[in-house]
Amino acid sequence: MAVAISSSSLISSAWQATLQHYNNPRDYPLIPPCHSNPISNSFNFKRQQRPSSSKFNDHVLSSSSSKLSPIPTLFSFSGCGCSWIQDNSMVHDYATSYGGDSNKCYSLPTTKTVDVSSVSDLFEFICSGPLVDKIGITPERVGLSIDKWLLYGSQLCRLFQLNELKLTIPQKARLYHYYIPVFMWCEDQIALHNSKSHDGDDVPPLVIGFSAPQGCGKTTLVFALDYLFKTTKRKSATVSIDDFYLTAQGQTELRENNPGNALLEYRGNSGSHDLQLSVETLEALTKLTKEGMKMKVPRYDKSAYSGRGDRADSSTWPEVEGPLTVILFEGWMLGFKPLPADVVKAVDPQLEIVNKNLEAYYDVWDKYIDAWVVIKIQDPSYVYRWRLQVCISDNNKTNGVFAAFVYTNLGFVFWFEQAEIAMRQAGKAGMSDEEVNDFVSRYLPAYKAYLPTLYAEGPSGSDPDRVLAIDIDEERNPILAN
Repeated sequence: MAVAISSSSLISSAWQATLQHYNNPRDYPLIPPCHSNPISNSFNFKRQQRPSSSKFNDHVLSSSSSKLSPIPTLFSFSGCGCSWIQDNSMVHDYATSYGGDSNKCYSLPTTKTVDVSSVSDLFEFICSGPLVDKIGITPERVGLSIDKWLLYGSQLCRLFQLNELKLTIPQKARLYHYYIPVFMWCEDQIALHNSKSHDGDDVPPLVIGFSAPQGCGKTTLVFALDYLFKTTKRKSATVSIDDFYLTAQGQTELRENNPGNALLEYRGNSGSHDLQLSVETLEALTKLTKEGMKMKVPRYDKSAYSGRGDRADSSTWPEVEGPLTVILFEGWMLGFKPLPADVVKAVDPQLEIVNKNLEAYYDVWDKYIDAWVVIKIQDPSYVYRWRLQVCISDNNKTNGVFAAFVYTNLGFVFWFEQAEIAMRQAGKAGMSDEEVNDFVSRYLPAYKAYLPTLYAEGPSGSDPDRVLAIDIDEERNPILAN
């Protein structure tokens, strides 16, 4: 919605001085790409004393409670006669080690840019986003915390290889209408979670579940949030339901025990996960409450056995160290509830055994989740289009592995399976449109059966006040719910 009241009436005179500081190119911490001097390796935002207000959470408003670590300048921008970025090792290492999976490449293009507006214009842009009312970010709160919005935007631009002084409107929307508001909501949830503990207690990490269909961008969202947590000195861990798929042998047994059931022929639907491994992992992660405590997090190799997949060797699993503040747990079917047998049979008779398997999943997964982000789509058929939007770039490599990019028409980049990359490298054709349709068709019955209940009732056992439902359009952008 549009903000009817002017920003100047919502931001204190002290903050007006701060805005002037940000809009002054002599003080702005980021020098344009073709400037003769490289930018500073740390952020030196000047801060003004902010008025206190009982309406806002201290952890959001206090500049001392969220200290961003110095981040080296990263990436090279093309098209300007000089390189203003000297080293790309940090984000390169982060992107390739995220989740221990170097086969995913996260990036955003820098073409077709427009000049970034002034901070006061950015204030209005932030307040016009579809999520601000839903998560309680009032215009006043935006004004009081505008420095954090700028800092978080700066961090994400570095992560996604964007020039923050030249963003497209869709890029600005993705950062300031989506990723950063969700991050601030997560920060609020952490504060609420910590407020319930007593002094001296070991506070277990907050577990936030992210439920969203395949291809809608949840992995990239979690990737961005995890990066922001790390830059704000919070220890976080990421885990996906994909990490708990059965081994190759287990998949074979599942397929043999359910002959003719296309929904269980490949990994994906309920019944194809190692629930015991997931329990052990989630239990161990929630106990990482002390300095020095460490554990390895399972990962799955989707390229093994010609794409059928197998559990990755434990020597390749990433290690996380406590004390953890937050665990980001994502999956396409998180929060699904079993339904009466006649309901699922009406959708697809093969779904009956899948529905029976789903009964065990609440005790294994959903009960561990304290807060939820549910990304809602208007039509499950969007998944077909998202999976078809694949392009392999032979000019991009990560440690010898070809980077795979999934493009939307907004220019945002997501991810695709290593199996597809391996086939391309071997000179074999990737998935045809028919093969992609077949792949997605094995998930579509579950979407049709379970998404309406998830959207209407929320995840199993969840607190409605701790569920952030985000409606997205066919381009993966947040929209106002009907």
